[in-house]
Amino acid sequence: GIPKALVPIAGHPLAEYQVAQLVRAGVDRVIVSCAAGQAGLFEAKLSGLGAEIVAVPESEPLGRGGGIRFAAQHREESGPVYALNGDELTDVDLRALLETHEKYGGAATIVVAPLMSQFGVVDLEDGDRITGFREAPRLPHWVNAGVYVLDEEALTRLPERGDHEQSTFPELAAEGNLFGFRHDGLWITVNTPKDLVRAKEHYLAHPELRPTLARNRG
Repeated sequence: GIPKALVPIAGHPLAEYQVAQLVRAGVDRVIVSCAAGQAGLFEAKLSGLGAEIVAVPESEPLGRGGGIRFAAQHREESGPVYALNGDELTDVDLRALLETHEKYGGAATIVVAPLMSQFGVVDLEDGDRITGFREAPRLPHWVNAGVYVLDEEALTRLPERGDHEQSTFPELAAEGNLFGFRHDGLWITVNTPKDLVRAKEHYLAHPELRPTLARNRG
């Protein structure tokens, strides 16, 4: 009954971890794209973490790309911006991500994570002889982890409605104007109860990554 980004994990809404991560990277203003009627809820839940929270409700669903484009109209500065999917938990070094983006000079840089098999893998040799088993191994592929740096060109090319991963990103990639930032650390997309348990266990084991209310400091 609450937005997915506000589902509690180890005592904090999921989005609090994202805001805290952005604050540690030097961000002092966070724009949240949300559904109509949810702006007040997000601003109340995410206040006090060290950044101004500006919730931008959509009068109608615009899709992920359209939502970012619409929210970006509420920026007060120009230049590259961080953009995060609302259901991702990572420990990406956001400062290093921005530095990499500036070094490559592309329109956008996306965090990519190794693809892990959800199944155990059977190793087969010639003659179909089984030589071993590997539980949930790492596969030779990289996947979009839902954390980006978007420059002005990428922002202007986002769709007004729809998904940027089906339009803007493939177009930039075809032009050689999209880069990846490899991340081997934490990456959890919160979709299932199993994901919630994994996220809770991680943040309980790493209290340094948990949000701290700015009003309770000093």
